[in-house]
Amino acid sequence: MLGQMKAHNKQAYALFNKKFSSFALYDGKGGEDFLPYQVSSRFFVRDQDKRIIAAVRKWLLNFQFKEDSKKFLLLREIKDGQRINMACKVFHICEVAKGEWMAFVWDGTDAPPAQISKKLEDEMDHELPLQVEPLPLSRDILCSFPAVGSILRVIIDKGIEKHILHLLKIGKWVKLQNVLCQVDAGLWFGVLTHFTRLRYVPTNDNLIVERQRSYDERLSWEHSRMPYWCFPWTSEVTDIDYSEDGPFVTLKDVLTHSQVTAKFKCVVRVVAALPWRSEDFCSPLGHYRIRLTLEDPTARIHAFVYAEDGEKLFGGYPFVDVLKRKINKLLGVAVSDGQEIKDAPRNPPWVQCCLKSYYIDRNDIWGSRQYRIFDTKISG
Repeated sequence: MLGQMKAHNKQAYALFNKKFSSFALYDGKGGEDFLPYQVSSRFFVRDQDKRIIAAVRKWLLNFQFKEDSKKFLLLREIKDGQRINMACKVFHICEVAKGEWMAFVWDGTDAPPAQISKKLEDEMDHELPLQVEPLPLSRDILCSFPAVGSILRVIIDKGIEKHILHLLKIGKWVKLQNVLCQVDAGLWFGVLTHFTRLRYVPTNDNLIVERQRSYDERLSWEHSRMPYWCFPWTSEVTDIDYSEDGPFVTLKDVLTHSQVTAKFKCVVRVVAALPWRSEDFCSPLGHYRIRLTLEDPTARIHAFVYAEDGEKLFGGYPFVDVLKRKINKLLGVAVSDGQEIKDAPRNPPWVQCCLKSYYIDRNDIWGSRQYRIFDTKISG
């Protein structure tokens, strides 16, 4: 009250003078009471204010901003370092470290595969992370996420949590304006800053209806769980020899499967290998033992190659130079005239593979669950 409305950079602002102004901020159309979530010391609510707030909330129920949908990008359209507007659904919010908050959002599309700049030899001491957050989410939380479409981790800049957190509600669609998109270690994340604007929208908003319609249409496809980026089909780098019929599934399907032990067909990229040198792939006893890092638009996991599965993958025990050529194809190592391009970023191809899950501790079957590649062969 007793404030001024001004415009700056085509944005409207309320100007507050602490000497004689007062203000209160209330929840919008979802609000049910008249308790402000932020208030100045001089503010005193009147009956007239309550009537105005109730009337505005009622008006908001059917109000829609006239916006150009082209100004809101899909996750599959984002680029590193770009500030974008996006319409997305909030699935989770948590404090990932002391004073550091993160939201997990989704729009039903697949974020673009990123090039991998980290050197293969770095995997020994500085392995590629499996997720943006410091610790993996619990299985219960993962099960609440859709199995198709990327979940974008959105970091909330320190200092704006109190202005943002109470506005983010799980299960609600929201429009975010001026979100910074970045890639680190091949993983996408967004950043909410002081310049970000947030607005909740109803499910009947035209843009949200279009997002949901596109997602429902995708689920009706025969290969709905294959990554958008591998179409019209996967590369020919691998062949699979899996006798059981069944569709391809996402890595999120694998992580959240109802049974601890199961078998799957997936389309993935192999982004790292440990050990990274082909001459170290076998143990002193001559058995393959390798850990590969797999990713698709929904998740990253470690999958192991052991013994006879390694024989199948590499076609027996070829010479070291042949083994190196095969693993380099899988990892997307850049080559020119048959020679590796030093320090060039890698762009692993989309390949088919068979996975099986198992456990190594009977007393903790879910906590000790691991994954193994089988019935998969590198071509050529």
